[in-house]
Amino acid sequence: MRVPEDLRYSREHEWVRLEGDGKARVGITDYAQSELGDVVYVELPEVGRHLEAGEALGVVESVKSVSDVYSPLSGRVLEVNGALAESPEKVNQDPYGEGWMIRLEPDDPAEAEKLLDAAGYRALVEAEGGS
Repeated sequence: MRVPEDLRYSREHEWVRLEGDGKARVGITDYAQSELGDVVYVELPEVGRHLEAGEALGVVESVKSVSDVYSPLSGRVLEVNGALAESPEKVNQDPYGEGWMIRLEPDDPAEAEKLLDAAGYRALVEAEGGS
């Protein structure tokens, strides 16, 4: 299970990468994609939509199940990863890179400090029985 040190993590298994311009990129973690199995469909929000932290931003459908994806931060959706419509498997292949889901303009970038760091996220997954 990969858990990059430079990201922040939600308890629902989403990650956030704060970018140099104050924006944030969001996706699901390596652990989440491995638990889901092969991703076959990703539904993402409309650009311009405002999300509250903890609100469902979309859906990931896999061969095993359908799962909501939650926004770890409050903010406005600036961009969605349109490549996932044609290639949803990118979520499995590269969850922290080409498998990103949305780019947000956070209402308050400091909100990310409330999320788990890499060590905290690894502890959460271990407590849930993951590896």
